Amino acid sequence: MPAPYAPETHPVSASARSLLVVDAVASPIIAPMSFVLEQGACTVVRGRSGAGKTRLLRLIADLDEGSGEVWLNGVARSQLPAPVWRKQVVYQSAESAWWLPTVRDHFRVDQHATLEHLADVLTLGKDRLDADLSLLSTGERQRAMLIRSLVMQPKVLLLDEPTSALDRDNIARVEQLLVDRMRGGLGLVLITHAEEQAARLGGQFVEVQRRT
Repeated sequence: MPAPYAPETHPVSASARSLLVVDAVASPIIAPMSFVLEQGACTVVRGRSGAGKTRLLRLIADLDEGSGEVWLNGVARSQLPAPVWRKQVVYQSAESAWWLPTVRDHFRVDQHATLEHLADVLTLGKDRLDADLSLLSTGERQRAMLIRSLVMQPKVLLLDEPTSALDRDNIARVEQLLVDRMRGGLGLVLITHAEEQAARLGGQFVEVQRRT
């Protein structure tokens, strides 16, 4: 079992504000990756198509098998059951699965007020929360997915192309919501092909390399 993370002894350069420490995380495809995410900051993941950007996020979220270690607020991923880790470090794919008929069906009753508030912030009409998911546009589902992730109140959010299907106005609303949450301490790890978005949100950039 890994020892508790200590900034002064760990090989990755970190500080007391370090929220997430990624140390030599790798897979048979991805070369070892190390970086530190500070509280309230955003790290943008770059790399060529097929380099393994999505795989890196899944490795951090403990959804795929790999090597290396990740610490959250000084606690090693390997010390926590996977479901506990995944509630704190939430991975949102470019097109998440929906397994119930409507958006609202995916939330507990005590979460409905928060759901409706965030839907209002993102101009997702309340009628869309109760519509059959097959009738929602890709952009509406993307906004609903972000709400679903935020309602979990994660410490770190791993976002894979979260605004790829949105127009400029809705992108701005999503980014403002993320910035507001970052001011409250949320950490983001972001994959985006939009250089302007990367510049607006990203505090640092890391590049995924395939193994040779």
